[in-house]
Amino acid sequence: MHRTNIYLDDEQCEMLDRVAGEEGRSRSEVIRDLIERGLGGNDDDLEEDLMAIEQSFAVLQDSEAIARGRDDRSEHLDRIWQRTR
Repeated sequence: MHRTNIYLDDEQCEMLDRVAGEEGRSRSEVIRDLIERGLGGNDDDLEEDLMAIEQSFAVLQDSEAIARGRDDRSEHLDRIWQRTR
């Protein structure tokens, strides 16, 4: 393992600390994971990402845990869904 120094602005440092705290990990672990995903991970397969989004659409539609009435947001999402079909 190699040691390196980077400069972060205040907002980046706060976000990094928040994620590290929420996950119970060190800053270094979070940074290494982010670098791995950004440079060497498998997150660059657009088709795979779009398929995952498509398959997850409306999965929880009938769930009472997230049930809410019709509003501008739900109408907007319905219009987007209809355009993609």
